[in-house]
Amino acid sequence: MSNRSATHSTFVIERNYDASPARVFAAWADVNAKGQWFGPGGEQEHELDFREGGREHFEAAVEGAVYSYDALYEDIVQDERIVYTYNMHRDGVRMSVSVTTVELLADGDGTHLRYTEQGVFLDGIDTPQAREHGTAELLDKLGEALAEGVRA
Repeated sequence: MSNRSATHSTFVIERNYDASPARVFAAWADVNAKGQWFGPGGEQEHELDFREGGREHFEAAVEGAVYSYDALYEDIVQDERIVYTYNMHRDGVRMSVSVTTVELLADGDGTHLRYTEQGVFLDGIDTPQAREHGTAELLDKLGEALAEGVRA
């Protein structure tokens, strides 16, 4: 008998960017722009079909393990909202399944981003705290890319 578990969690991360909602949205929607901030860097595989019903696949080696991310875009409202489901694997073993909502709210000349993730973390391979920390780092990298003039 194996030790199976399912830990459910919801977290919200908010960021303010000195960029319009259209620029922030473009940083999610274009594979070249997203590649400037998404993932650990180094050698990686990234495919993006950004449309409702479209899919995204990302794979990278980190500290000897291969991580893969597979998303399905469920709802997209230009410059305002992105809703997607995704699952993560480490070395081919599923570690989590999540539903994510990214809201882009105009804030003067900038954008207030609200990222909400509802996930189930499977068999102790990942934790909600680690995922929230990693996601916060990615959203910080997005801010740095926007400040540097992320290219679509």
